[in-house]
Amino acid sequence: MKVMRLFCAAAAAAAVVFLGVGAHLKAQQPEDRNPVIRGGIKPAYDDGNVEAVKVQGSVWLVAGSGANITVQTDPDGLLVIDTSVPAMAPKIMAAMKMISDRPVRQIINTSADEHHVAGNDAISNAGKNINAAVGGGIGREPPRVQGAPVLSTERAMHRMAGLLNEPKRENAMWPGDTFVGMRKDWYWGGEPIDILYKPAAHTDGDLIVWFRKSDVIATGDILDTVKYPAIDLKRGGSIEGYLTALNDILDIMIPEAANQGGTLAIPGHGRICNEGDVAEIRDSLTIITERIRDMVKKGMTLAQVKAARPTLDYDGVFGDPNAFIESVFTDLSRVAKSAPPPRTNSSR
Repeated sequence: MKVMRLFCAAAAAAAVVFLGVGAHLKAQQPEDRNPVIRGGIKPAYDDGNVEAVKVQGSVWLVAGSGANITVQTDPDGLLVIDTSVPAMAPKIMAAMKMISDRPVRQIINTSADEHHVAGNDAISNAGKNINAAVGGGIGREPPRVQGAPVLSTERAMHRMAGLLNEPKRENAMWPGDTFVGMRKDWYWGGEPIDILYKPAAHTDGDLIVWFRKSDVIATGDILDTVKYPAIDLKRGGSIEGYLTALNDILDIMIPEAANQGGTLAIPGHGRICNEGDVAEIRDSLTIITERIRDMVKKGMTLAQVKAARPTLDYDGVFGDPNAFIESVFTDLSRVAKSAPPPRTNSSR
């Protein structure tokens, strides 16, 4: 782990003058690099054409609904990670029916973001009557007349409840179960699952879900392959926490060969990734961060930083960089101002 992070820092410093990584990223189209997509089957991104794609093991991706949804199958029902928005619920449920005819039994939210949690009530209750009708004959549970329970970090629930200086969401959207601490271990669908809290990353309430037997990680918005990440400073996010979370994901991932295959990651938006993909994204964002950090140290203004175009060689991959530059500049400037002044040697 230390070797990987030291390499990352060295690569970031060297890349201030070396721009080849960005060209390499741009030259490779996402659909050509995904080892999971075969036979012309490609998951949609955010185009409203919702479809289900097998990832590996018992884990599936439901894509195209605005934010990726991860589904794990079990004879007793489905575990669902994130729920998109209510308008997409019929299409989402139709896609899930292509995976399994079992009801939704559990929901996990990776953050408090609207596009991940607004569909909680609709997806939770979609299988409620089915649960009640067939519950006595499925697995070990008695008939259930309530929807599937929702789990999140305590911080994310507080944000949905309007306790942290943001608008309160509808009660039906709130998670009924939360956890504190850095890790919650679980056993579901025949495999151990690690639910890992990643503080001060995209927000202060993010988590990732690691399916240890299927060898798949659902990352939420800590990973995004189609746009620059949103570092939500007002909600406790930070660029350093975000990069730390990406490094933590890489520490879990084990490739099959040459950084390809093996552990797979489902991002909040975009295509399925292997370790090589996540490492390239981590390196790209680290390089940009180090460039902006150097500009902050030189006393450059935000306008000057934007004019210098520190993201230029990656914009072809991630699109409009302005919001990302603003967040990173603001975050690093804030850290620089709070840092203690350097110590000087005084003669007596």
